[in-house]
Amino acid sequence: MTWICDCGKGSNVRTEWEKKCFRCNKEKPALTKQQKEASPPIKQEKELPQQTTKKQPRKQRSRIILVKRGSKNPPPQNTHNLWDNNDFLVGAGIYDITGPAAELGMMGFSDHEQKTTGIHTRLYSRAFIIGDSDKRVVYVSAELLFITPPLSLGVLEKLQQTYGELYTKDNVMLTATHTHSGPGGYCGYALYDFAIGGFDNQNYNAIVNGIYQSIVRAHNSLAPGRIKINQGDLDGVSMNRSEDAYNENDDYDDYEDNIDKKMLLLRLEDMYSNEIGMINWFAVHTTNIGNKNKLISSDNKGYASFYFEKSKKTDYLAENTFVGAFAQSNAGDVSPNLWGHPDGEHDYERMQNIGNKLLDKANKLYDNAITCLSGSLDYRHTYLDFSMNGPICKEGRACVAAIGASVIGGAKADGIGKPGIEKCIVFGKKLFNTFIITVFPKDEACHKEKVIALHTGRMLPHPWTPDILPAQIIKIGNLALVGLPVEATTMAGRRIRNAVQAILSEIGVDNVVFAGYANSHCGYLTTAQEYAVQNYEGAHTLFGPNSETVFREEAVKLAQSMRDGTDISSAKLPDIRGKTILSLIPFIPGISMPGVIMDAKPPFEQFGSLRTNTKEAYNKGETVSVAFWGGHPKNNLRTQNTFLEIQKKVGDAWQTIARDNDPKTRYIWSRIRLTAFSTITIKWDIPQDAEAGEYRIIHHGNWKSISKKISEYRGESATFTVN
Repeated sequence: MTWICDCGKGSNVRTEWEKKCFRCNKEKPALTKQQKEASPPIKQEKELPQQTTKKQPRKQRSRIILVKRGSKNPPPQNTHNLWDNNDFLVGAGIYDITGPAAELGMMGFSDHEQKTTGIHTRLYSRAFIIGDSDKRVVYVSAELLFITPPLSLGVLEKLQQTYGELYTKDNVMLTATHTHSGPGGYCGYALYDFAIGGFDNQNYNAIVNGIYQSIVRAHNSLAPGRIKINQGDLDGVSMNRSEDAYNENDDYDDYEDNIDKKMLLLRLEDMYSNEIGMINWFAVHTTNIGNKNKLISSDNKGYASFYFEKSKKTDYLAENTFVGAFAQSNAGDVSPNLWGHPDGEHDYERMQNIGNKLLDKANKLYDNAITCLSGSLDYRHTYLDFSMNGPICKEGRACVAAIGASVIGGAKADGIGKPGIEKCIVFGKKLFNTFIITVFPKDEACHKEKVIALHTGRMLPHPWTPDILPAQIIKIGNLALVGLPVEATTMAGRRIRNAVQAILSEIGVDNVVFAGYANSHCGYLTTAQEYAVQNYEGAHTLFGPNSETVFREEAVKLAQSMRDGTDISSAKLPDIRGKTILSLIPFIPGISMPGVIMDAKPPFEQFGSLRTNTKEAYNKGETVSVAFWGGHPKNNLRTQNTFLEIQKKVGDAWQTIARDNDPKTRYIWSRIRLTAFSTITIKWDIPQDAEAGEYRIIHHGNWKSISKKISEYRGESATFTVN
């Protein structure tokens, strides 16, 4: 007998044996006496003989036929049982998390002069939900520098309000791609928010809501399906930027390469091979675009995601569409800048080079994925307390958080440091050149080789970096994800993966992924040998030389708990939202920018009117440029919308072929000095495969009056021809 849940979440006809609706988790109502009498008898399986040494095999369950809405494939002739060993519920969702596109500090290079002036690509949260007959897990890859405690708390609160205890900190893993070209101000901790100008509620709310909405969409698209896995090596996109530190590891000879070249990919399908989504993990920094850039961009991984999704005809406004995530791994010492530091001139070209190689490899792995994940779901989560009395490992105690002086010198190949600051500043060596005073000798002794520049863990009334930190493992069949809030180096990630796999292999796990930048952030994670060199990565390993051992031992505890089926205790995450010094200061002179007071325009002009027009004709490969009188982009983030449209004339109608999430477009804001006039410049790099014909560019925006009223406006370029 079947039953139908009344939640209205779509095709949710359930079989007799299921006890809950897989979309809303509502309990199946008890049958009335009349329903029981009307129900046909359930055919009983023949009982197997008693066995004393092996578990009873699971009984065959009733068949279920569900067709995903919009599916072009009919149900197959030979259906199979839901909850076979390699069947899961799978769902995917995507949502816009783009913050203010003007006058907000960008987070990644800690340069207070790097403030947003427009959009190269929008930023998205990509969410995936996987379930079996017993449990659910959520994996999110968001196009951010990293996840912060306030973001995690905000998302989990909204999920709890909607779904109760279905999605919690235990089974939700939030991660970031680590793009350095997004607006900041969503951390709540002074070390990361100071260069931004403080905490920015507009950006924070956009990110929290966007991540939440991507999970809601994944939940609403849940359908029975399968997950296929594939993996392979990718060369020519990355290098170890801290090779001298890597070579100090006593186990470096165990590996052929000083970087992880493996891309591991999951292909998500429904029962009838309709494509739902893709996730892959590959370790490489998203830093092809450097600190001279002021346009919001998802960098190389976002570029690859866009074109992968474009090939699958993803509709970013649709509730149910294909989602493709290029997620991050242990990229702490792995750079994509094979040409040296980004120079501000070739950044986008080089980003496309790396992005296309990531894309090509993912396409090959996706097209040839045939092996299904199999097994059960499980998860473990805990918090570690790194405050004044940090965790103890076999090597000793973790230190109170502190930043090393070498951080100021910048990272090799990616971030240019301050002029005149040396790299590899080690305590006791060339100390006369560092001008560093040891304020807390006990801390200096604990941190050993690190010359402490800032005691972030001792700041009052709250530490300047998080000190209550999450550790998490999610098991999806024979795959495990280890989620830690760090930028782990290649070797640190390897050691943690190997330790976890040694335990979980006993319950069938044969692949372990290091999912970095997960649920929070506390800087880098190096091995003790790498730490001693005090490159940028070691100086930004906040808790001293034993940090990697502490996190590895905690991951082992989680794996043992999962293997043994036991619970694990946890500290509690403090809620510092609105309580830190920077969150209480609305404006930092010289760094933060005031809000939009009003927008103005020259006399006899209108918002949306042209300042400069397009040419009459262009060739493929050329760049179209047009400028409008406009309003400040902070007036309306235009979430799940656009500031621009590239339109082609088809017959008598205009068809939109690109929006501001397309890497071929650029939306650029500027202010006329000493006025409230805003100029909006829109550029479009005409693709080589563009169709010849008539085109135009549309600009959408909002302007604020002196009375604070916000109104929408529209601008339109002249029609031009592409030959």
